[in-house]
Amino acid sequence: MNLLNDISFKRLQGALDASNIRQRAIANNIANADTPYFKRSDVSFETILQGQQNGEIPILKGKITDPRHIVIGPSSSVPTPVVNMDQSTSMNNNQNNVDIDREMSLLAENQLRYSAYIQQVNEQIKMMRIGVERR
Repeated sequence: MNLLNDISFKRLQGALDASNIRQRAIANNIANADTPYFKRSDVSFETILQGQQNGEIPILKGKITDPRHIVIGPSSSVPTPVVNMDQSTSMNNNQNNVDIDREMSLLAENQLRYSAYIQQVNEQIKMMRIGVERR
C-alpha cells in the first residue's frame, strides 16, 4: 500500500497544484495591469472541491467490471483546477479589468494558502513516518 495515495493526500496535492497555477495567473494579471483590452484570470479549485464533497457537483463515472475496461470519467475523486477569464468587467477606459490592489491581496492570500497546504503535507508525512517506525 502506498501511503501517499490516500484521498486526503491527493486533495492536498491538488490544492498545491491549484495554488501554483493561481500564482502564475495572478502574476500574469499584475504584469498586464496596463495592457489595453487585457482580461484578468482566476483559478477555481477549492469551491469545486467543496461542492463535490457536499454532493452539489455530481461525479459521472463509468462502472468498471473488467480490468481491461477503459476508465470513463475522472480517474480520481480530486477535481482539477480550472482557469477562468473574467470577460464581463472593465476597470479602465482601455477595457482592462485588472485592479492591482485586489490582485496584490489575492497574491498574499494565495501565499498563505500555499504555506498552510505545505504545513499540512509535512504533518501528514510526519504522521506516516511515525506509523512506519512503530511497525
